[in-house]
Amino acid sequence: MTWIKPNFLWMMYRSGWGTKEGQEITLAIHLKISAFQNYLENAAYTSFAQSEGISHEEWRNELENSSIRLQWDPDHDPHGKKEDRRAIQIGLRDNFINSFATKDILLIEDISEFVREQHKFVQNNQLADLLVPEEKPFKFSNADLNSKLKIS
Repeated sequence: MTWIKPNFLWMMYRSGWGTKEGQEITLAIHLKISAFQNYLENAAYTSFAQSEGISHEEWRNELENSSIRLQWDPDHDPHGKKEDRRAIQIGLRDNFINSFATKDILLIEDISEFVREQHKFVQNNQLADLLVPEEKPFKFSNADLNSKLKIS
């Protein structure tokens, strides 16, 4: 399974700002919005607690038959402390991995140097100088998808 984790600070927490062994390279992957929406429309929540409006059996069946996993995890501040805000995680497998790798990516950028520069601001507690992407909820034109994602 390949995971898409579009939240910058969550990734910085997970990779230790690019300092963890095997995670020294940070890539920014730009996806087609249509592909991103398709992933979410076809996703099943990884936990029953995050699903709404279906029985446990329906959720289990949906999860077993889906090639895409969806979960919301706690976001993190620049120092790695958990926030109340949630960060979306999307896991792809089967044909969706092939589509991701061959059709859905618009651009891949190596932002490792940028991450190292920003990490210095965190280490020196100079958060006023820290540059992070502005992140805000994305609302789709598909009302059912917004409901599934709990976006109002």
